[in-house]
Amino acid sequence: MLSLQQRLSLQQKLSPQQIQYQKLLQLNTLALEQRIKTELELNPILEETLDEELTLEQLEENPEEQEETIEASEEEEKYDSKDDEFDIEDYMNESEIERELDKLNRSSDEEKIHPIAPQRKSLRDNLIDQLHILDLTEDEMILGENIIGGLDKDGYFKSDLEKLTTELIQFEHIDVTIESAEKILKMIQTLEPVGIGSRSLQECLLVQIRNSSYDPYYSYLAEKVLSEHWEDFTNKRYDTIQKNMNLSKETLKSTLDLIQKLNPKPGEGNIESEELNQITPDFMIEKIEDNYIVTLNDRSVPSVTISRTYLEMLDSNKRKRKISEREKETHKFLREKFESAKWFIASLHQRRHTLMKIMQTILEKQFEFFESGPRFLKPMIYKDIADEIGMDISTISRVVNGKYVQSPQGIHELKYFFSEGLSTDSGDEISNKHIKELIKEICDNEPKDNPHSDDKIASILKGKGIHIARRTVAKYRESLMIPVARLRKKL
Repeated sequence: MLSLQQRLSLQQKLSPQQIQYQKLLQLNTLALEQRIKTELELNPILEETLDEELTLEQLEENPEEQEETIEASEEEEKYDSKDDEFDIEDYMNESEIERELDKLNRSSDEEKIHPIAPQRKSLRDNLIDQLHILDLTEDEMILGENIIGGLDKDGYFKSDLEKLTTELIQFEHIDVTIESAEKILKMIQTLEPVGIGSRSLQECLLVQIRNSSYDPYYSYLAEKVLSEHWEDFTNKRYDTIQKNMNLSKETLKSTLDLIQKLNPKPGEGNIESEELNQITPDFMIEKIEDNYIVTLNDRSVPSVTISRTYLEMLDSNKRKRKISEREKETHKFLREKFESAKWFIASLHQRRHTLMKIMQTILEKQFEFFESGPRFLKPMIYKDIADEIGMDISTISRVVNGKYVQSPQGIHELKYFFSEGLSTDSGDEISNKHIKELIKEICDNEPKDNPHSDDKIASILKGKGIHIARRTVAKYRESLMIPVARLRKKL
């Protein structure tokens, strides 16, 4: 049987303004710049601050202009709107003052012209240019271009050559035998850089040895090691190679040194024409005398304000006693856009304040790191910062994610400063990043012919008062991209 029930409950929901603020908070500098440009296109009430506008310094130099500005502000403040919760003109004046203060805080040499770098030619384009110099038929040239087009980021050809020739027959009616395709691939492998288009590391190194100008004797030995003793070479079983090839230790070492000179990745991640990603720090920390100064790196971010023209239009419609339907719609539209612009600007100011507050707290907590380096990084979690500044942990997480700081110690992601810690025998807390630094230092100073095992590294750390399990050492070593002891062995 159907029935109606009434229930009263309390629910916590975020307002649209809070959602907008949280979204702006998690954007880095480049993403924020794009977001502001998008908002400028969508909201006609917003406009980008023009460089021609007067700053406070210029007003101080011209007292007459300053008096006129003050008088104009006083006249605007006389108007009191009973229909609205706030005065439009007051808000406009406030935004102008904030904009002038922002310009006052920026030095004249902050904005510099950065010349645009000329577009670089990709490695793929260079290979095709070299291919066109070769004596090939039109069909062979198309096959060669397809092979070059199929190279991965390291310059290897991982596709099936037979499948490629079959597709050319089916879709482009180009009949090239597998033998001809193999021949063209071998020719591509001798182009600059030598070894490009290889199908395996072994083939890549062999192509480079056979087309090198190194000492003939050691080149012969290197080719023999790579072709006949590949498995022993990759597993660094040098004693086995030395015994099977009947070489002295010095000769084997010279042969291996020659192989080490070869390039295992001829493409070097430079196949595509796009530029490599570049990190733009969101914060700058500079040491001036004994103090560290934190600044927000937002020079490229457009400064936005409320358009005076649209505000005057909105104000004129409000002053009229009788307005048409069209004017009512215009007034409603401008009112909605003004509300949106007001909250957007407020969110930008709040974002800046929150970011600076969190970064300054991180600087205070990790002062010894900025002063002396990574080995003095202290254990710290999000809750430590949240409790210090009275914010939620989720806010700290949004600010930290994807943002970087440039300091005298280099460029680091903000997440870098947060880590769990362990207690030492002396009772001090030590960061796991400090432990990683110690593991790296131990591996760098170990005997090259007899590298330390993970158990040995754990034992060395235990001698320093740091109790850590072997599996934890292995996990930290792998995160540092340090191979196992067997693969670190050198003659």
